[in-house]
Amino acid sequence: MGFYAEQVVPRIINVVCGVKEAELLRRRVCEGLEGKVLEIGFGSGLNVPFYPEAVTWVDAVEPSDVGWRLAHKRVAATSVHVERGGLDGQALPFADDSFDAALSTWTLCTIPDADAALREVRRVLKPGGTLHFVEHGLAPAGDENVRRWQRRLDHLEQRLLDGCHLTRPIVDMLTTAGFVITDLDVFYEKGAPKPFGADSLGIAVSPG
Repeated sequence: MGFYAEQVVPRIINVVCGVKEAELLRRRVCEGLEGKVLEIGFGSGLNVPFYPEAVTWVDAVEPSDVGWRLAHKRVAATSVHVERGGLDGQALPFADDSFDAALSTWTLCTIPDADAALREVRRVLKPGGTLHFVEHGLAPAGDENVRRWQRRLDHLEQRLLDGCHLTRPIVDMLTTAGFVITDLDVFYEKGAPKPFGADSLGIAVSPG
């Protein structure tokens, strides 16, 4: 990783992903989390203020030292025990069936092998455990004009935001990894250009 990816991108994400509209979505996606939770792509801890009281422990997977430092005040302000539990979502350092739930917010777009990460999340979730997610990705099938723009802009997006993709089919990725989606809302994020704001928010269950 170069200086831009290591030092600049985490700070950009901390600002861009901390806007009011994103906070509303973070609040929604965190609803119902409980027990021991795995959060992949923890970033600067922007979800921490929205952890429900029923959450007792969070293992935060975050490769960026800058992101982890930016999270310090948020982590210090919560009553939930938050621990940096890993650096790579593609190879989680946890035993099978370790977590009651998992959380991923605008993360699957950037992980190099997101399919491997989802398999790992499913491995460490207890049977019946839930993955709460909000992710941007490929626009709905009926919006081919938006999809064309996403394909045109994808390479630029990856360069500007350290590998972020616009064209990943989030729902298909989840089901291919073996999750069963029980709650799903697909929409364009308010205030964001459509190619960058095609979101999927929901809950996916890891079957027993």
